[in-house]
Amino acid sequence: MNISSSLRRAKAPLALTAAVMLAASACGGGDAGSKGDGGEGGNGKELSGKVLIDGSSTVAPLSSAASELYAEKQSKVQVTVATSGTGGGFKKFCVGETDISDASRPIKDEEIKTCEQNGIKYEQFAVANDALSVVVSKDNTWATCLTTEQLKKVWEPGSKVNNWNQIDPKFPNEPLKLFGPGTDSGTFDYFTDEINGEEGASRTDYSGSEDDNVIVTGVSGTKGGLGYFGFSYFEENKDKLKVVAVDGGKGCVEPSAQATQDGTYAPLGRQLFIYPSDAGLKKPQVLDFVEFYVSNHKKIAEDAQFIPLNAQQEKDLQAALDKLKAAAK
Repeated sequence: MNISSSLRRAKAPLALTAAVMLAASACGGGDAGSKGDGGEGGNGKELSGKVLIDGSSTVAPLSSAASELYAEKQSKVQVTVATSGTGGGFKKFCVGETDISDASRPIKDEEIKTCEQNGIKYEQFAVANDALSVVVSKDNTWATCLTTEQLKKVWEPGSKVNNWNQIDPKFPNEPLKLFGPGTDSGTFDYFTDEINGEEGASRTDYSGSEDDNVIVTGVSGTKGGLGYFGFSYFEENKDKLKVVAVDGGKGCVEPSAQATQDGTYAPLGRQLFIYPSDAGLKKPQVLDFVEFYVSNHKKIAEDAQFIPLNAQQEKDLQAALDKLKAAAK
């Protein structure tokens, strides 16, 4: 399996909110940490056909980057990357409409059940890390760090916090306006679980969207704005936004590659996944693309401005890749 990416998120954020049609190229052998130009892998055979991907808007830039790099090897394979959110992606995947589902959280029990009912079997691969990032406007000069308790006070169900001075009396009398992912988003599920203590538990009076670029626009254009999304969207838009350090009980920590890989950015560090179906993997072009994606995961993560796997995660991914290759023989 192989992973590769040359599509830099900063260059085409809007394209990632819609289906992206990209040609793909061959893949095959190579190790999970390969960084070769153009990627490792490939059985040398010219392939054709389609690879259909849908799901997380957070993971979409990774898959789009992989497809662009893969196109250098298999120009006759068309890889389509769409974004309907992690939940929306699994809805399609578990009825056989897609070959691969992008997910910013593990598949849920109810989604597993739906897949089972429809005879959809799948593999899970963790392909990168992410630091879920809390962001504010550049005009916000007061909020440099928030505790998880303060975030819960703002985002918990029924919260009536609507001014920054309700979060901390030292903060100014500035109206608070909230922006965040929609309920089909894996980012929404992860944040609500870690901050509010229950997946899906959140106040509802905020501006929600499955398109992270809408959140960027809302927060950056509102002095008292506050929002959250994946780390790469902050990296891509740091000229417009400020990131807030999070204190999970051991002091204020800003999201970064190192803090996410070593676990100190807690509890908002997370892994990102792709789920190829067994039916999809029976198609030569899908199997080849997945092998390419996984084997070149490090280059893909770096090119798409994500956080690569740490050493142990990379070993786990390599083991999963070896298992898939053995099963495919």
